[in-house]
Amino acid sequence: MTVVAATTGAMLALLATGSFSLGLYGLTLLGLIAAHAATNLVNDYFDARYGVDRPGAPTTRYRPHPLIEGLLTPAQALGIALGLYALALLVGVGLAALRGWPVLLFALIGGLAGFFYTAGPVKYKYRALGELAVFLMWGPLMVVGSFYVQTGSFAGAGSALWASLPIGLLVALVLLANNLKDLSYDREMAVRTLATRLGRAGALRLYVALIVAAYALSALGVLVGALPAWSLLALLSIPKAWALVRALRSAPEIPPDADPRTAQLATLYGLGLLVGLLLAYVVPL
Repeated sequence: MTVVAATTGAMLALLATGSFSLGLYGLTLLGLIAAHAATNLVNDYFDARYGVDRPGAPTTRYRPHPLIEGLLTPAQALGIALGLYALALLVGVGLAALRGWPVLLFALIGGLAGFFYTAGPVKYKYRALGELAVFLMWGPLMVVGSFYVQTGSFAGAGSALWASLPIGLLVALVLLANNLKDLSYDREMAVRTLATRLGRAGALRLYVALIVAAYALSALGVLVGALPAWSLLALLSIPKAWALVRALRSAPEIPPDADPRTAQLATLYGLGLLVGLLLAYVVPL
């Protein structure tokens, strides 16, 4: 999903300016993936430190947990995470030297948002703000940021901002699906998420509404001329979205694979969008 967001911004820059720098694109990907990996490790570190992640916790049942399984010590996990953040910051500084100070601002905002996702005293994941932050980071921050790195300007970035909205919504839905699945456990651990605040029925309604909003924004973007007509290829993922919504609403319990299935939907949508943007460059309508 990080690759999709970064590539979308770069492709829209290509459509806007006719130029593309593979080197700048590679550096952007390196910095974003390093920051994403660091955030995942920091999340594991603090969740384990607070006792939210422990043997038998839902998160340990569907993926390897480096701390619970003893693959890393807490000090090692935190050290690796900080090293990855340092790499991302170094990339940001380099790109800022080439493209200007806004790149460094994007990097700092993303880094701080990733670290304080679970780190105290902010730990906004536990204040039902996780989905909003994920939407902003994987949506406007990454897509518009990638566009700016390619162009060195915000001129024409309206298309990137528009494209970032459905991408950010679908990535945020991955977290919402995870929180829906873990709703009972999070209530037991007094972790406040949108799912625990809204309840299962309310969170499911929000899940459906955000999917509808993502596809509606995609179609509207073409209608208002913000996105090329070829980008409607992303709508080919609607059958998968419909099947996913039906599965979540009809099952007596939220399926344990709700979040990876949502991530697959976000990725499928993103691939359709990227193919559409490539076709818009090769065969403009």
